[in-house]
Amino acid sequence: MAVAQGVAGEGVQYKGRITLLVVLSCVVGASAGLIFGYDLGVSGGVTSMDPFLKKFFPNVYRRMKEDKKISNYCKFDSQLLTLFTSSLYISGLISSFFASPVTRAFGRKGTMLVAGVAVLTGSTLGASASNVYMLVFGRVSLGIGLGFANQSVPLYISEMALPQHRGAVNIVFEIGVSIGVLLANLVNFGTEKIEGGWGWRISLSLASVPASILTLGAIILPDTPNSLIQNTNNHEKAKRVLQRLRGTTDVQAEFDDLIKASSISKTINHPFRKIIQRKYRPQLVMAAAIPCFAQMTGINVITFYAPILFRTIGLKESASLLSTVVIRVFSTSCIFVAMFAVDKYGRRVLFMIGGIMMLATQLTIGGLLTALFGDHGTLSKVSAYIVLVLICIYVCGFGLSWGPLGWLVPSEIFPLEIRSAGQSITVAVGLLFAFLVGQTFLVMLCHMKSGIFFFFGGWVAAMTLFVYLLLPETKNVPIEKMEKVWKEHWFWKNIVSDQVDDEKVYS
Repeated sequence: MAVAQGVAGEGVQYKGRITLLVVLSCVVGASAGLIFGYDLGVSGGVTSMDPFLKKFFPNVYRRMKEDKKISNYCKFDSQLLTLFTSSLYISGLISSFFASPVTRAFGRKGTMLVAGVAVLTGSTLGASASNVYMLVFGRVSLGIGLGFANQSVPLYISEMALPQHRGAVNIVFEIGVSIGVLLANLVNFGTEKIEGGWGWRISLSLASVPASILTLGAIILPDTPNSLIQNTNNHEKAKRVLQRLRGTTDVQAEFDDLIKASSISKTINHPFRKIIQRKYRPQLVMAAAIPCFAQMTGINVITFYAPILFRTIGLKESASLLSTVVIRVFSTSCIFVAMFAVDKYGRRVLFMIGGIMMLATQLTIGGLLTALFGDHGTLSKVSAYIVLVLICIYVCGFGLSWGPLGWLVPSEIFPLEIRSAGQSITVAVGLLFAFLVGQTFLVMLCHMKSGIFFFFGGWVAAMTLFVYLLLPETKNVPIEKMEKVWKEHWFWKNIVSDQVDDEKVYS
């Protein structure tokens, strides 16, 4: 394969190609995405299965089957049911703060190993659950695994990749998420048909498969050169790993930049205090805003509750599960499109296209449900399938934009000295809003009814405007040279330049 060159700034160029080690790193990244996606998708599927509801949530099952007076939008309103789903996110939120110092002190590999073991434990607890408490404890263990995996894996992939490949390589994680949800939907569709009512145990147990891949990868693959320099100070080992990664011995330009970045990072003892300084204000804003906005697109509502949502509007159990499979096929296809487009057309273009697609479909779905669907009525089959088509377009918009880019952009914008802290904030904010949306969605659906689509549509409009005004383009910029995009941005340059000027005055 021909050697590619990545511009490092100031006329220096990084050399390298896609090697077997990069490909194996992508496999590990995809397995972490599979864990996240599978856990997202499997919970919504099993909570629409009658045997699961009868065993653990009998009140919900009784309302769904027997109470004809209750609103269509309120049949699944249960705080215990939403606790099962969203306990994963609150435990992930808390664990992400512990994951940051572990990542900084022991490298990306150590954090990935903890993640794999935690998910293996959680999947075992869930599959063997005999009461709702075991279910919730299993979800908590899975959340710990997600907190550690989401902290370390996006950084691991970004640091392994060349600048000109970083977008495509990093999107492997989101492809893993999407395929994980798709596999969960397919598994749920199959296990729902098992006689005896124990199919949900198979669904919950299979999270152990990608967790095993992640655990094995964390054991056998090397840590990133950035992490080796930062944590071991073994420059020779780090250089050898970098040469293996790039497939060439001519890595001195990139290696010098890594050492420079590490030297700066080692002067920082308290990265969480450092990141609130004015010169890191752009990164701090993005660390909080991007994961918040990604959750407020409403995508996790579709992922968690698509089977429930389709049952709400009149589809039968098997038809609702099959509909979620169709949705995920569309979503995964669009993420593959984003993978090939992101390093050619840039991040901002995909954000704009995806935002327009999501906004248009959410407003249309909200309008259709308002006009055709009441508290006690049902949609016709034709209308229900029109909603399905619109949701497919919506998830395609997400798959082009906030799905992959919500992980990619935060993982590439932080300088090394605050990278672990910045990623920790990104993960924590994302999991916090996933918890809040997951915990409140069924109540919101009950009270807001079809207006919930207008609610999330308003958020999509706001986040699209935010990206247009405040997010600079980062394609092809080396990860250790990223500070230049803020210095050249129309808004952020005033904040960053003022800080630089202040430092010169007082130095």
